[in-house]
Amino acid sequence: MGEVRSLHVPEGLEGERVDAALARLFGLSRSGAADIIAAGDVLLDGAEVATKSERLHAGAWLEVTLPPPPAPPAPVAEPVPGMGILFEDDDIVVVDKPIGVAAHPTTGWTGPTVLGGLLGAGHTIATSGASERQGIVHRLDANTTGAMVVAKSEVAYSRLKRAFKERRIDKRYQALVQGHPDPFRGTVDAPIDRHPSGDGRFAVVAGGKPSVTHYDTVEAFRAATLLDIDLETGRTHQIRVHMSAIRHPCVGDMAYGADPTLAARLGLKRQWLHAVRLGFEHPGTGEWVEFESPYPDDLAHALKIVEAES
Repeated sequence: MGEVRSLHVPEGLEGERVDAALARLFGLSRSGAADIIAAGDVLLDGAEVATKSERLHAGAWLEVTLPPPPAPPAPVAEPVPGMGILFEDDDIVVVDKPIGVAAHPTTGWTGPTVLGGLLGAGHTIATSGASERQGIVHRLDANTTGAMVVAKSEVAYSRLKRAFKERRIDKRYQALVQGHPDPFRGTVDAPIDRHPSGDGRFAVVAGGKPSVTHYDTVEAFRAATLLDIDLETGRTHQIRVHMSAIRHPCVGDMAYGADPTLAARLGLKRQWLHAVRLGFEHPGTGEWVEFESPYPDDLAHALKIVEAES
């Protein structure tokens, strides 16, 4: 059974075709909206909508039964070239995630995943969590590289999930951002939610989820600044969104306003953002452990050019 959504037709949709209105209201394709209408899942003032071309009138009561979202695909157990292991024991495995690898399968993603790579290489992973993200306690963007921990035991999964929720994890990133942030050390405290365009990006949005990013300058160059970043929260695209919001996007991050000319000069095809260090209380021993990831080749090369030009 799908989700039932009910609302009055706003004045801005007066005279609009039902299929076009559904597409706008619920982020559907026109064909998807037509399928819902054909299935008899759209009521207008209590009566079933007969055709997709029927016109709406403002103030009418619209009731729509939306189909359930498609289930994410199961992880494909295939080794991931270039994915290193920083540490492993019976409770956890800490990977050095390369570029172009998602944390776990999601709808629409057809590339490699950390979870599939570990399973394909014969690693045992905790079975806790949804089937497509078993053992995953936090994520990195597909094109963000660096240290990421995955739970192998059920105890480790529950303890690490709690530690991330209670913000008892030290997640350190470094980002090369355009220009020179002022002040050179500061905090960005701005709520984040999906971008109104619905194109997969995120943005600072009133009423979004509380999001806090602390940054400190490591070194300033002529065209860019290398920042050390400490996340107080862990929202999707948080660093990328916050840096863009203060008009210093990550170098190479064209989705969030970076200069494509600078990115091309540095040979970058993705954002200059790397999870350099991950520290937490080991879920088995209780001891504090820290793991570091060196810069991958593309980021190291770009940084070398920026240094040489300064």
